[in-house]
Amino acid sequence: MLFRASAKTVAVMALDGSLFLHITDRFVHMHGYRPGASEVRSWERSIPVLAAALNDAGLGDVEVMLEYALPLNSKRADVVLAGVHPVTGEPSYVVVELKQWSQALPHEDDPTLCHVDAYAHPVLNPIEQVRRYCEYLVNFNGAVAEHRHRVAGVAFLHNATEFGVTGLREIERDSHGLLFTAERRGAFLDHLRTRLSDKHQGARAADELHAGATVPSKQLMSVAAEEVRERTQFVLLDEQQVAYRMVLNAVEKAKHADRKEVVIVTGGPGTGKSVIALQLLGELYRRGVPALHATGSQSFTKTMRKVAGARKREVQDLFKYFNSFMTAEKNSLGALICDEAHRIRETSANRYTRAENRTGRAQIDELIDVAYVPVFFLDEHQVVRPGEMGTVAEIKAAAAKRGIPCRVVPLDSQFRCGGSDAYLRWVVRLLGLEAGGPVAWEPDGRMQLLVADSPQEMEAFLEARRTQGYGARMSAGYCWRWSPEPKPGAPLPPDVVVGDWARPWNLRGDRSVSGAPPAALWATDPAGFGQVGCVYTAQGFEYDWSGVIIGPDLLWRGDRWITDRTASKDPVFRTSTPDTDVDRLIRNTYKVLLTRGMVGTIVYSTDPETREKLRDLVSGGLEREPAKV
Repeated sequence: MLFRASAKTVAVMALDGSLFLHITDRFVHMHGYRPGASEVRSWERSIPVLAAALNDAGLGDVEVMLEYALPLNSKRADVVLAGVHPVTGEPSYVVVELKQWSQALPHEDDPTLCHVDAYAHPVLNPIEQVRRYCEYLVNFNGAVAEHRHRVAGVAFLHNATEFGVTGLREIERDSHGLLFTAERRGAFLDHLRTRLSDKHQGARAADELHAGATVPSKQLMSVAAEEVRERTQFVLLDEQQVAYRMVLNAVEKAKHADRKEVVIVTGGPGTGKSVIALQLLGELYRRGVPALHATGSQSFTKTMRKVAGARKREVQDLFKYFNSFMTAEKNSLGALICDEAHRIRETSANRYTRAENRTGRAQIDELIDVAYVPVFFLDEHQVVRPGEMGTVAEIKAAAAKRGIPCRVVPLDSQFRCGGSDAYLRWVVRLLGLEAGGPVAWEPDGRMQLLVADSPQEMEAFLEARRTQGYGARMSAGYCWRWSPEPKPGAPLPPDVVVGDWARPWNLRGDRSVSGAPPAALWATDPAGFGQVGCVYTAQGFEYDWSGVIIGPDLLWRGDRWITDRTASKDPVFRTSTPDTDVDRLIRNTYKVLLTRGMVGTIVYSTDPETREKLRDLVSGGLEREPAKV
């Protein structure tokens, strides 16, 4: 959170202006950049109104937590109020979403979305927004995980009239989502008094919520079966829910109007693209809409087939590859969910393709043609192979060529790396994928970052985390040759050699060898810890602790990075691939590897000068122990 104090203190500091200076300073420290003018303006206009309401209600001792960070993602609830329930005497919490809107209209097709003049696209109904914050808090904070009744949610539209927003109330259902306006300020105060006592301070309840153990994230792969077959397991927040609803609405419209529409959902690592993709597939499947999931990742597709379709073969068949639609009939699907769409290639044909199927058609065209609503989830900074061309511009151009409308929905908040915006920004700056050069890492309490002096030290540290109940994996740049897989029972060849330390690469095949899992399951099978993963098996997955070996293909020299293509053993880097493309792809590779961890990352470079640079940027050593699970 950015600030915490009693409602009395918040009111005093808001009056003299010191509150907003303090919040801004905290924001800069946590995120590495200054908040936008509109965000500061919203603080200045909304927080004093809420503080006044609390004090007028006699709740001056209630604890006010401003910009409360939801666990394991970068979303922040505007305010969480902590106090004691006036009847039960238990801790009680009210999540408050503050809006300056004067009016808003529900979306004509979907009341969970709404239209506001200030925004070009539909946004989430604030009742739905705060309800989902409440559900997410219950799902991921141990202090309330077994006490759902302790959490309530309100949207306070303090500039709105009843007439201006009355249509939004259509979705009011429970105490997790209620709406109040300035005209119903008295009702708002009454509601707060039913949840928060005026006779007790709220500091202890706030302490309890803050100290609540983060409930381990429901790993995407382990709950995929429920996602597809039974019911929702993840709570989608804000723009995630908007993307989800936009796709479902597009599918409904296409069915009734017999017309196509393309939807592109963009976002960086951990913004929830695959979670949304799975929820969409599950919902469409339940509605009886013919839909398929497709990706260019063999590991991801095989894992989905194994986990999501463990008991039903028909579920396994929902997961395809991008090159599966060369001969498919046009518009034979209601929707095609294209996950990891940055891995789309120029054509689907390869050396095994039959001559009659070598039409020369672009893979993007095949994917657009097969469904009424093709949906592309992509991150342009995760392109790691020559020939991958899944970009927003390419997809929009292919849609425009056919006269098909195309919507782009951006995802900003991320759920990987402990929800740490600061860590993702640090990685992007470190690798030169964003202007400004590397910056020193400032711990933000969400993501842990360490530098190892040797691979032995890194492995021992990760093994210790595993004994505490965490998942962990080691990965590396593709700088060591990959031996053929041994026969069953034979030891795996220790290809990744650094001094007197050596470990095998992850397997390449579809079967387990000598206790190591097949390639597709390296990231999700606990037995994968014994091998070093490459970018192709790590991409699209996540684990608690990530150990990353930076090889000699990426070196710090003087004041900049240099990439050495001769140090890469990746067979996809042909001599015809330009140096500029190789440079970009190597940097993207390490971005992928450095953003797999949910709790922390420990990094080691084989190059002394590079290792020293990392040490300069990252203070602290391995003596910093993470909290036990």
